[in-house]
Amino acid sequence: MLSRRNLIHGTLAAPLTLASATALADTFEDQCKAALTPHMDFPQLGRYRHENARLIKSRAPVDVVFMGDSITEGWKDKRPGFFSTGRIDRGISGQTTPQMVLRMMADVVELKPRAVHIMAGTNDVAGNTGPMTPAMTENNFEMMSDIARAHGVKVLVASIPPAASFPWRPGLETRSRIKVLNAWLKTFASASGATFVDYWPVLDDGTGAMKPGLASDGVHPTEAGYDAMATVVEPILARALRHNRRA
Repeated sequence: MLSRRNLIHGTLAAPLTLASATALADTFEDQCKAALTPHMDFPQLGRYRHENARLIKSRAPVDVVFMGDSITEGWKDKRPGFFSTGRIDRGISGQTTPQMVLRMMADVVELKPRAVHIMAGTNDVAGNTGPMTPAMTENNFEMMSDIARAHGVKVLVASIPPAASFPWRPGLETRSRIKVLNAWLKTFASASGATFVDYWPVLDDGTGAMKPGLASDGVHPTEAGYDAMATVVEPILARALRHNRRA
């Protein structure tokens, strides 16, 4: 590993050409990446860093960024055709809303989308990054929405999908917690000028659980689950993008 002493007394002792400076920077970046742990990159900004850079460089127009956790990430894996030109998936498995707040600039705003679809909260209820109260989740949704609106990005706030239980948190009561947050999300969307995307009519079995066949483990949608969700969001996207045209 290159230490600071080596950099000063070794590599930098020789004349520093553009090529050697570039190689040095690349080496140092590789070492930093190798040393990273989840605790050192809490929001996981490195996950989409290269993809974001390529997209920005291409100047390809972005219609909507889907910000979320594994439910969003799995959408592209199971139904890649849904992510046609202009639709960008920025879901990361296991993430909570505080992590997403920290990703908003790099993974959403800098891509200059017309809209952002935020679906989060499942892992807040699960406590993936520590215990969270409903108020903490609500504050994070407000921050994400504020960041988006400050940059002219239309906000779509999605309901947290139903779940009778979480396989990775056995014994945790989920239904009432999700219900409370969804009630707040609907009210918040209306009050803030965001659009509420309610997936419950097509996913909920009437008890706060996923309908049979729409989730592989009671939480993560199957192909059929994502197809059902698409029927809800497609017309909403059409309206939102029609009314939020690029300058």
